[in-house]
Amino acid sequence: MKLSPQNIAKMIDISAVQASHGEAEILELVKYAKEYGFIAVHALPCWTRYLHELLSDREDILVGGPVGFPSGGHKTEFKIFEAKQLIADGAREVDVMMNIGMLRSGKGVYVKDEIKSLVEAAENIPIKVIIEVYYLSHDEIKRACDHCISAGAAFVKTGTGWAPGGATREIIALITSHVGGAIQVKASGGVRGLDTFVEMYKMGVRRFGINAQASINIIQECRQLPGGLLII
Repeated sequence: MKLSPQNIAKMIDISAVQASHGEAEILELVKYAKEYGFIAVHALPCWTRYLHELLSDREDILVGGPVGFPSGGHKTEFKIFEAKQLIADGAREVDVMMNIGMLRSGKGVYVKDEIKSLVEAAENIPIKVIIEVYYLSHDEIKRACDHCISAGAAFVKTGTGWAPGGATREIIALITSHVGGAIQVKASGGVRGLDTFVEMYKMGVRRFGINAQASINIIQECRQLPGGLLII
């Protein structure tokens, strides 16, 4: 299989979702997204409408936003309201933080019902569920994936970028082998180079959350290959 820099960019979300990120970071992300063709740009909810306006000339670049971010401990009703507001503001995909406190407390019905409610509220907008793997045991990760699948989520995502760790090779192998293609996987947190990107792609990952500079480096690294193509 051959992957071009354009193919790779269409699997990468770039984001500005740290508390300190403001307009300057949003504008920079939009510039990079348009230049390199990244599939999506994510920002905190107060910036979603502005981000939508900035990307109104690029239908090929999705606007994304987070729900229940970054803790996941919001009440379900608040998460539903936030998801609907993000969509009204122009979000075309929504990354929802799972209530991992409930998951770790054995409240699986609560977790699954919450995700299902958000999937229904979002209608045709894809829901990507963040499970923040850094705080979970391997068994808890498997249960989190099962709840995402049962509730009809589009993706399971490894982390917010706020925790100390996220997508490692071990964790991605665990998730992809467990879900077996029943749900798409987004690797977020820890992907920094083309080698890691390729390894996780081979495991079945088709979306990546990578910081802007690392994303650009990956694209440039691919461009420097013979013919500008990655052959795997």
